Amino acid sequence: MIPESVRVVEVGPRDGLQNEPSALPPDVRADFILSLQSCGLKHIEGGSFVHPERVPQMRGTDQVLARLPLAGECRFPVLVPNVRGLEDARTAGARDIAVFAAASETFSQKNINCGIRESIRRFRKVCTQAQASGITIRGYISCVMGCPYEGDIPVSAVEEVAVQLIELGCHEISLGDTIGVGTPGKTGELIETLGNQINRNRIAVHFHDTYGQALANIYAALQQGVSVIDSSVAGLGGCPYAQGASGNVATEDVVYMLNGLGVQHGIDLEKLVQAGRNICTILNRPVMSRVNLAMR
Repeated sequence: MIPESVRVVEVGPRDGLQNEPSALPPDVRADFILSLQSCGLKHIEGGSFVHPERVPQMRGTDQVLARLPLAGECRFPVLVPNVRGLEDARTAGARDIAVFAAASETFSQKNINCGIRESIRRFRKVCTQAQASGITIRGYISCVMGCPYEGDIPVSAVEEVAVQLIELGCHEISLGDTIGVGTPGKTGELIETLGNQINRNRIAVHFHDTYGQALANIYAALQQGVSVIDSSVAGLGGCPYAQGASGNVATEDVVYMLNGLGVQHGIDLEKLVQAGRNICTILNRPVMSRVNLAMR
């Protein structure tokens, strides 16, 4: 049964911008986040504390957080790769962090220079210290539907990583279709299997729209009782493993679909459309949201 309400996690300011060729200064990124908050979004990625040489687009995330109402109702999770990243996030006042693993051994090696087992070992210390500080932890799993190096990924591989992240203390697991190869059938199978191990209210979905399947996959996830959806305003971001392919599913498109289904989400679509147009003007890039384009 489709949930009566969902929580949309806006990933544009982190997952979206880190895949854009242009690096925006911290004050511009903070203003962007505040504009998204004014649309009614309550969970907005604030950035990441990775080494700036690896992801220069996220340089100055501490300055971004300094301009946000961290003590308010809205949550601004930040990505951390290790204990140093956690320390920086904690110093900046972050209340929520995210750690990222992969269901593909090869992708894990190429993305974070270690295998899946080693990545879980690294995150154990991060999660222990975060919990001791009262910081909530979200877990991301990349390549849940397929890998650019290994091809199809078995559901059992995703399940194994998800269970380990829950055991580390992650309150929620975001399933990432990193290269956008998933289909509704695969989505339903994955969530049905994971639902036997993890409560479905702890599962989120994070679809890229490379093959135009993202909204269909989200609908399949909703039918399985999933009520947390990651998306990126204006479709910000790209898919670095598929040249010329679109990246994250656009938040405007997700909200439009939710409106049609009568699902509550608390987001003002017209304000969201404007926020998407504004950031694309700053980035000098086209809007990738079909709903945004249709509402011009």
